[in-house]
Amino acid sequence: MNGLLGKKLGMTQVYDDGGRRVAVTVLEVGPCTVTQLKSADADGYDAIQLGYGDARERCVSKPRLGHLKKAGSAPKRWLKEFANDSDEEVKAGDTVTSKIFDGVSHVDVTSVSKGRGFQGVVKRHKMAGGRMTHGGHSKRRPGAIGQCAYPARVAKGQRMPGHMGARTVTTQNLRVVQVDHDENLLFLSGSVPGPTGGMVTVRKALKKRV
Repeated sequence: MNGLLGKKLGMTQVYDDGGRRVAVTVLEVGPCTVTQLKSADADGYDAIQLGYGDARERCVSKPRLGHLKKAGSAPKRWLKEFANDSDEEVKAGDTVTSKIFDGVSHVDVTSVSKGRGFQGVVKRHKMAGGRMTHGGHSKRRPGAIGQCAYPARVAKGQRMPGHMGARTVTTQNLRVVQVDHDENLLFLSGSVPGPTGGMVTVRKALKKRV
């Protein structure tokens, strides 16, 4: 299995094997239920669909509820597909836990970042702004955005005020400090985007495997 669904529980500190104190982000990964097996013959590609997060039946649409019951799964809040990079046989209804991360040194985590609403250029793009004293009248403004008589327009991609956050972000190569199989917890060195309690997708790192 390539990865798992889970949620962000928050941050804490643990001691690694060398006795050093490490700031870690705690993720609950799984247990996930196999809800569907995609095949190249039927769907055009191979993948495994996982469900995570128990939900009440009235909070799940009837098509999804029928899809989950067909797989022998309880109502789930989130569904996600993962590539199957192992030869292990799985079938619909099986449970996948954090044991897939045994021996994995780094992971990639994808989630939706915190929404910040409409923000100006100082907060959104880290611009310096204008002078705050000595008669400055452009304290947190973006400044000039246009060009000269030619081409006399605003260039595409100009950094401007606008909606900030609430975007899908992937943090790569986070080091796995500890794995707790009893509680399905993953302790990662570094920060993970998104709020506490938000859904995360954890995959084995593509670029860094030790």
